[in-house]
Amino acid sequence: MENKEQLIAQCEAVAKQWLSPSFDEETRKEVQVMLDNEDKTALIDAFYRNLEFGTGGLRGIMGAGTNRMNKYIVGMATQGFANYVLKAFPGRKDIAAVVGHDCRNHGREFAETVAAIFTANGIKVYLFESLRPTPEISFAIRSLKAQCGVNVTASHNPREYNGYKAYWEDGSQVLQPHDIGIVEEVKKVRIEDVKWDLNPDLLKIIGGEMDFDYMTAVKEGMVDQDVILRNKDLNIVYSAMHGAGRELVPLCLRSWGFQNINMVPEQMVIDGNFPTVVSPNPENPEAMTLGIKLGTKLNADLVVATDPDADRLAIVCRNAKGEWQILNGNQTACMFYWYTIKNKKALNQLKPTDFMVKTIVTSELIAKICKKNGVDCFDEYTGFKWIAYRIRENEGKRQYIGGGEESFGYLPYDKVRDKDAPASICLICEIAAWAKDQGKTLFDLLLDIYKEYGFQNETTINVVKPGKTGADEIKAMMENFRQNPPASIAGSKVVTIKDYKTLKRTDNGVVTDFEMPDTSNVLQWFTEDGLKVSVRPSGTEPKIKFYLEVPVPGQFNGDYVAATEKANLRVEGRPFNVAQLVEEFTKILEA
Repeated sequence: MENKEQLIAQCEAVAKQWLSPSFDEETRKEVQVMLDNEDKTALIDAFYRNLEFGTGGLRGIMGAGTNRMNKYIVGMATQGFANYVLKAFPGRKDIAAVVGHDCRNHGREFAETVAAIFTANGIKVYLFESLRPTPEISFAIRSLKAQCGVNVTASHNPREYNGYKAYWEDGSQVLQPHDIGIVEEVKKVRIEDVKWDLNPDLLKIIGGEMDFDYMTAVKEGMVDQDVILRNKDLNIVYSAMHGAGRELVPLCLRSWGFQNINMVPEQMVIDGNFPTVVSPNPENPEAMTLGIKLGTKLNADLVVATDPDADRLAIVCRNAKGEWQILNGNQTACMFYWYTIKNKKALNQLKPTDFMVKTIVTSELIAKICKKNGVDCFDEYTGFKWIAYRIRENEGKRQYIGGGEESFGYLPYDKVRDKDAPASICLICEIAAWAKDQGKTLFDLLLDIYKEYGFQNETTINVVKPGKTGADEIKAMMENFRQNPPASIAGSKVVTIKDYKTLKRTDNGVVTDFEMPDTSNVLQWFTEDGLKVSVRPSGTEPKIKFYLEVPVPGQFNGDYVAATEKANLRVEGRPFNVAQLVEEFTKILEA
């Protein structure tokens, strides 16, 4: 009780500072309501900590408070970022930044705040005229030779969130040493230190010309234009999910040669409240309901969608029965890697120096595909900045031809250094066109992959733990997993444990070091019959994530439903129930 009272007193003291004239009237009123409320839960959640400017920027619930996304937190973050940039490029007079935003509530306000503060610090700003996809922000940084950039977006998070992605001069989200350096500078900034006043002489609005250049670059992700020309009438349904892909995705598809593109009209409307979905996340099947409805009406070949900032995609295609089948992120990624390698080989485009990248929690089938075909595939941490890191490390020496992660993010070319949904949608439509040439569907191709490389079922389980108590619970869970590792999972002996926080690998009790470009709070367990479990706290949301890869032994016979049931029964001994698995996860990890 005493600790609770101390926490409340601490939060009240910080909150009262937000009643000063440095903050606008609306903010002061919101804070006063929290102070006056007998229930201090909202006050604690809003003020128990400073919203952490992490290695990728900011992400949080919008509202007043130190632990919320608002113009003051955005302002202090930007001032710290500007301070670091000026130190990183001493004496340079032409430092520039690219600033963009998506459809989120307050997105334009926050972007204009960022732009004003950069210019007030002598940094030229290229500000997009309206919402744009995240990959175009990355492209623009590289194209304009800017030193940094900011995109105001919370990506696929629920409607109450907004965020702030920080980019460096290569178009990638910041990595060491810049990420740590920016964080340290942001920590030093007080509200009084922020330079708020726009310098209009250093502001340039950009839009159409950059759109054209970006669309031209996207075409570099194409593997075989002839197959598109033969199937230009491929029946495509597209949803922008109220976000930034609404104009550029259809334009990119048309530039590739596709002519039969049908938009979900309700979801083409720009709206940060996302009225047609529970959450604008391609990982949620519910978000695809309207797209599937229109696809059924139009007898479409496939349904595709982008999340609000158009860096992630979702795909729904027809199975052998003509029914709609939602592909998960791992299945989508497998198809990208498999098709790119297979058809670059067929067209004599594949070179010995070509390479691909995946993340450590993404399907091991990808590693099998690459290994069998003699293509190097690097394993990196979750977060596309690590894929960008690997591209940068090999620049001028080897050619990147594709990379992605299980969370519906993929990049098929190297002109961008972040997930690129417009380019990925174009490529998946090319793959669907190629399948049509063979008298097949996308789903048929997936079954072909399983026949050649073996079947496995992937499941991602998100356990949401909001607020301070949630953060404490997640920390305790990771500590417990480290102190009490499982001896077996689903009846299969754990033979390998990889701890990315210590960079220690344990193989049947023998501990060795392994190399990664940095450490990360991730654990992985591998069993003797090929089951793989990864666990990590999310870096952007109040959740801990479990990734299960469950292979089914033996030759895949083409029966997807039966194979999936076998995989599910391996984990639980009964039909798979995600909610139950979350509740019983620690029991499944048999000590």
